[in-house]
Order: sequence, then C-alpha cells, then structure tokens
Amino acid sequence: MLDDRLTEQRNPRSGGIDRLISLEIVRVINDEDASVAAAVRREESAIARAVDLALAAFRGGGRLVYVGAGTSGRLGVLDATEMPPTYGTDPQMVQGVIAGGFAALVRSQEGAEDHPAEGAAAMDEKDVGPRDFVLGIATSGTTPYVHGALARARERGARTGFLLCTHPPEALLETHDVVIAPLTGPEVITGSTRMKAGTATKMVLNTITTAAMVRLGKVDGNLMVDLQVTCQKLQDRGERILMASLGLERKSARELLARAEGHVKTALVMYRMGVDAGEARAALERVDGVIGALAQGAGPSSATGDHRAGQQ
Repeated sequence: MLDDRLTEQRNPRSGGIDRLISLEIVRVINDEDASVAAAVRREESAIARAVDLALAAFRGGGRLVYVGAGTSGRLGVLDATEMPPTYGTDPQMVQGVIAGGFAALVRSQEGAEDHPAEGAAAMDEKDVGPRDFVLGIATSGTTPYVHGALARARERGARTGFLLCTHPPEALLETHDVVIAPLTGPEVITGSTRMKAGTATKMVLNTITTAAMVRLGKVDGNLMVDLQVTCQKLQDRGERILMASLGLERKSARELLARAEGHVKTALVMYRMGVDAGEARAALERVDGVIGALAQGAGPSSATGDHRAGQQ
C-alpha cells in the first residue's frame, strides 16, 4: 500500500491476525497498545507547549477549541464535555467542534471531513479570535475540514496547534504554534486510527486539559477541588475530598460542603481561613482561584478549625 502516512501503513506484526483465536488477537492488540505511552512521552515538550498556550488563552478570557472529524472529533468533544463536571469550568471554556456536527457524534458522517470551507465556517460560527487557542486533531494529518478550520482560525488571530500521529511535514511545523506528533506506527487493522492513534490522542488531550487545570489552581495536592456537587456520586466524592484534606469525619464534611453550597474549593477555604462562604469566594477571586496561593500559613489551629467546621 503506497502511502507515506504511518497511520495508513500495514503492520507486519498483525498480518496473520485473521487466523488467530480470540486470546491471540487480544495479545497482538495489547502488545501494540503497550507502545502508545512511549510515543506520547517523546512529544512531552510539544504537549507542554500546548498546555501553556491553553493556559494563556484561559487567563486571557479565551477558550481552548478542539477541531476534528470522525474519531478525532469525538475525542475532542469528549474531553471538552468532561471539563465542567470535573473542574467546575464554564462549558464555553473548552469546546469541541466535529465535522458533521452533533449527528456525527453518534453516527458516522465520513463525507463531512472533506470540506475545508465547512471547517472555516465553524470557526466563524464560534467567533474564534485572538484570545483563543484552536487545536486541530487529525491523526493522518490530512483532514481537509481541520486544515480549513485552522487556516480560518489563524486569519481571525487565534493561536493554533495540530495533533497528528504521522511525520509532520515542514509546512505544518512552520504554520502552527505547536505540532504534537506521537508516532504510534501502523495500526493492528490497517487504517483503523480509532485504535493506537485514538488512544494516543485521548492521552494527549487529557494531559493538556489536566495540566492546564492544575496550573489554574483547580487542584489541591492531587485532588480535584474545583468540584461542584451535582449528583450523588459527586456528593460522595466532595465529602471524601474534605475528609482527606481536612481530617474531618463524614458528618462534618457534609455540613461544611452544604454551607459552601456544594463547592469543594470554597469549603476548603472556609475551613482553612475560618471564614464564611462569601468571604471564601472573595478570597479566591483575589488570587484568581489558585487555592495554593491561600494555603501558605492560612489555616486556623486544629482546635479552632474543628469548632468552626461544626458551628458555622
């Protein structure tokens, strides 16, 4: 198969997969998957650059916008969708754009990726501008919809990046602010980029948004403290975070969280500074929500803290 894209080449290690039993097929796939993390690690400097671009966008009132088609687009939408429940972000802060629109999330719209003008129109519709960072996702590197979107995003003044899983051409490196290219190699099933390339894509996107949220102060230690309780699972998680961070019993953690109107970070600041919810929110606003900036010597004594946790 004459194609210089790694994602389209045949994998010699899986050439006889159609003659294997189930366990053997699973082993072949798993052996190939084991190489993905190393491919992503080799791109850690570029990924860190993307984190900084996303962070600059957020701090400047802008957005991180993913653009992709097929599996790439779905993974972008997935990562964006998970930000509000995980980190309490505004849904507009991280967005996913997929060729073919909402319908493409649940049913393949393969032809939608062939039209660069539609990608450009999506950037106009999103009113992309200089404060935004737009990351195109196309594992093969050639998707017209993504290239059209990124070209228009740059015209509108946005910073742009490209995530692909094949060798990036020089023109791509010269055009964008960052290019991330984990070389995952040929797929077990030729051209099925939902496999290794898709796994690498999810790892990269998870890393970009997680690292940016950490830098924004939405994590205390390794706990997701910018959590807003919206369901029973998150209620339990919020209580456990307060128990682990503050050494509280479940009942005290639940009462504290209720006074914080279900916001874990506010509850932490209330306890550590000995203040009410309004004062805690004001304190967080003064440091742009970076809880670590308030943690230096801010906590009350253990005895005072326990008393206030039960009485405020």
